[in-house]
Amino acid sequence: MTTIAPRVTQITSGLRFPEGPVAMPDGSVVLVEIERQTLSRVTPDGKIHVVAKLGGGPNGAAMGPGGKIYVTNNGGFEWIERPGRLFPAVQAKNYTGGSIQIVDPETGKFDTLYDACDGRKLRGPNDLVFDRAGGFWFTDLGKTRERDSDRGAVYYAKADGSSITEAIFPLERPNGIGLSPDERTLYVVETPTARCWAFKLSGAGQIESANGPYRGEKGRVVVGLGGYQMFDSLAVDAEGHIAVATLITGAVSDIWPDGSRVDQYTLPDMMVTNVCFGGRELRTAFATLSMGGTLVSFEWPRPGLPLNYLNR
Repeated sequence: MTTIAPRVTQITSGLRFPEGPVAMPDGSVVLVEIERQTLSRVTPDGKIHVVAKLGGGPNGAAMGPGGKIYVTNNGGFEWIERPGRLFPAVQAKNYTGGSIQIVDPETGKFDTLYDACDGRKLRGPNDLVFDRAGGFWFTDLGKTRERDSDRGAVYYAKADGSSITEAIFPLERPNGIGLSPDERTLYVVETPTARCWAFKLSGAGQIESANGPYRGEKGRVVVGLGGYQMFDSLAVDAEGHIAVATLITGAVSDIWPDGSRVDQYTLPDMMVTNVCFGGRELRTAFATLSMGGTLVSFEWPRPGLPLNYLNR
């Protein structure tokens, strides 16, 4: 594994556990602030504007059809705060469930699109990605309580609220999710195992051989990191590399799609929670450094993958 210390530019500070960045065509970055319970916009001059106060724990964001922003809401945490450091702890005392929310970025108005699947309540929706067919995949990491925790799952849903299906179960706290450039492979990373899984797709919302008696029959492990590291959310670049925010190490891991190599771009925060691509030719990586509440950028070695529904 190669460690790289990139030249880092801090765009803003004072964010309350940022996650889910989306680099917008106007140069701003829309993201969530989990502790503040908001969808926010950071302009290139570093100013922070609240788009919507969503409640619970907004965790991931993606641009969807009609110019709306879709948000995975984990339902909220209790928090531990130390000078200059903020950490999520257990399930919030006022937790009522997780949900998928749809936000109008112009007005800040929002609605709940999904809060259950087949009669089972969503627990801790975390990250999402849209495909070309107009649906989206999302992870449900679950919630952790003082003595127990939920089992995680991956879902596929229609953007119009008409259909939601459990596609993969169980997974160990599935977090980041993304699609290969040809949309024939779905990538999912697990937080505690630091494993990146690849699942072959036969069509929109369709996973090949996803009904085996144990998880190993459902997909393949692209890579698993050793030592005390954990995976958070991810993005995919134009050459199919999986860029995974890596906790504890404080880095973005650049994973070759065949698993043959991993480079790590180290950043100044142990809680690197997510990454997205923007800027000229999508060569700028924007990363949320959540413990210290900053948004930073650095140069990525390849162009990022253009996202569906995000006009540039």
